[in-house]
Order: sequence, then structure tokens, then C-alpha cells
Amino acid sequence: MTWSIIARDPATGQFGIAVATRFFAVGARVPFIAAGLGAIATQAFVNPYYGIDGVKLLREGLNAHDVLAALLATDDGRESRQVHIMDASGEVAAHTGRDCVDWCGHTAGSGFSIAGNMLAGPDVLSETAKTYIANDSLPFPRRLLAAMRAGEAAGGDKRGKQSAALLVHGEEEWSALDLRVDDHPDPLAELARLEQVSNELWVHFRGSLPTRRNPAGITDRAVIDARVAAARTTEQ
Repeated sequence: MTWSIIARDPATGQFGIAVATRFFAVGARVPFIAAGLGAIATQAFVNPYYGIDGVKLLREGLNAHDVLAALLATDDGRESRQVHIMDASGEVAAHTGRDCVDWCGHTAGSGFSIAGNMLAGPDVLSETAKTYIANDSLPFPRRLLAAMRAGEAAGGDKRGKQSAALLVHGEEEWSALDLRVDDHPDPLAELARLEQVSNELWVHFRGSLPTRRNPAGITDRAVIDARVAAARTTEQ
């Protein structure tokens, strides 16, 4: 009922996941990222513990293949699940259970992984991949969204549209970007609009938030306002 792309931006090291489906609030259950360590998308008959436990295993140092094996070994419902994982080295592991609804499958390339089930056909994944590869000059979030919109143009979820999400993590445990469209007639278009809105203030303001290296962050409003103004001027 869902397709998603996991990728790592070679320029920044950020991990990102974009996902869309004909189901409610896909962003609440599918995407999981361990900052700097890897990303997991759990879908089909979604098992949230694939994300919760998988992130824990990535933090413990397991690679993508070992994480996948551990998750599947403890789940008697594995044949109804789909999951794909990318670790810090760029290795990808994926599982599509034999009871997932056609069309279902997975593809991967340099720095990305794409998986989907209950899709219009294999072109959904191939067009998502082709567009991601072709748009390496775009900012990372927009590259992910362009890829997903190409997959949607190829048929997407064969039942239609309802929700979409975009999750990006950098070095910190908190997200660099976490956008969700839970119920909308054109969720990927709305997600793209929200990403544009995020560039008006949020992406400039987030540099002032506390980090592990700077636990206090920046609280001087004059400094923050000056940074935001300078960033906006540079973009113009």
C-alpha cells in the first residue's frame, strides 16, 4: 500500500526518507532514522517495532543485513511485511514478504533504496530511481520529493493517494526536517508546498537550536534574526 525512498545525501551525510500511500498518516509509522547511522522504512502490514528495534540495533553497531535478519527472526508475520534498511556504510538490506500485495518489490542504487507494495507496477520504482539519480543538483529534500512525484506519475499506489511524509536527519538526534501530510487529495504536492514553506524560516532558524557540540544553542534573538536575514539575502 506504500512506496518509499531511503537515501543518504553525499554532500551533507544526511539520511532522508520520503514515503507516500493511500492510507492515513503514513509518516507516523513508516520512517525511522538513527542520526548518522542509518534509516529504516517499515511498510505493507507495517510493524512499528521494525523501526523502533531496528534503530536500536543500528546504534549498537549492527549492519543493515544483520539488523534485517534480527527483525525477521522474531516476527511470525514477516511474510506480510516489507522493510528496507540502509546503514552508515551505504549497505542496503530489504525484505518483501511473499504475502505482500502485487505489485511489490525493491530496487537500490548508489546511496539510495526504494521499496513498494500494492503499486500500479514496477515503473513506480524505476521512475522514482531514475528521477532521484537525474536530480543530484537539487537540494536533498527536493531531490527526494522529485523522485517520489515521478513514481506517482508512473501510477503510485494503485488505490490512489492520501498521505505522504518527508523525514531528514543530520548529525543531531532531532530531525533537520520532519514534514507530514496525513490526509489530503494530493499529498505529495502538499508536501512539496510545506518544504518550500520550511525554507522561509525554519531551515535558517534551526542552526540556532541546541546541539551536542553547543548544548545551549543560540538564544540571542538579534544574532538569530541577523543569521536569518543573511541567509535570505544569499538566496535571493
